[in-house]
Amino acid sequence: MRTIHTDEITKNIREMCIEANLHLASDVKNRIDQAEKTEKSPLGTQILGQLEENMDIAAKEQIPICQDTGMAVVFLKIGQDVHFEGAFLEDAINEGIRQGYEEGYLRKSVVKDPIIRENTKDNTPGIIHYEIVPGGQVELTVAPKGFGSENMSRVYMLKPADGIEGVKKAVIETVSLAGPNACPPMVVGVGIGGTFEKCTFLAKKALTRNLDEHSEIPYVKDLEIELLESINQLGIGPGGLGGTTTALGVNVETYPTHIAGLPVAINICCHVNRHVTRVL
Repeated sequence: MRTIHTDEITKNIREMCIEANLHLASDVKNRIDQAEKTEKSPLGTQILGQLEENMDIAAKEQIPICQDTGMAVVFLKIGQDVHFEGAFLEDAINEGIRQGYEEGYLRKSVVKDPIIRENTKDNTPGIIHYEIVPGGQVELTVAPKGFGSENMSRVYMLKPADGIEGVKKAVIETVSLAGPNACPPMVVGVGIGGTFEKCTFLAKKALTRNLDEHSEIPYVKDLEIELLESINQLGIGPGGLGGTTTALGVNVETYPTHIAGLPVAINICCHVNRHVTRVL
């Protein structure tokens, strides 16, 4: 049995909220760098160059990459041999979010009720996902999610007969409808299987996977490659102003499902696909 004090959780969440908002993950940054070299549209190339300049300024001046510093989404993989002491774990996570958004001078965008709309003034509570895994470590992933792209996401309850072609159609339709509103070039997370809520979780989690790491399932890997090519043929382009770089990557996650269903979720993220992972 390993004991971890929740002060450590708070400290790391605080630091990760700031880091994620100031420094874009290297896999996403590298894709933008590559896209600037291969983009066919002169205007698209110019926009990609501006995105790179913006990232450099954010890192140098220690200011957010984007003014929408997102709602904090936190994924925890908790080893079953871990015991926590100190504050209630969820309180410790939210305290880390509060400190990170206060100390990092990050925009507070969370309202305490979806209808009354009163701002909580500290960007809490976050969206927290727990997973129990073997071992004695805790893996933390913080992924601040802006809502320009979040609002463009969709879920489909397809029929099993729709098959993989139905999945492709759903993804392309979602990206086409998103157009410039998702601040392209975008990253597309796709969840297939499970239930209504499980596929949406898979799509969100897919956005945190390194863009250079394809699925280990052969047909899923092929699907990721094909969807990226198809999306980049839509002509939406950087900033939605036309070009050959509409998406930087497509990550697909799957899960077993019921014989009567084929749930599919598409979670779109703008080019500021923020995620930081640490293992304690």
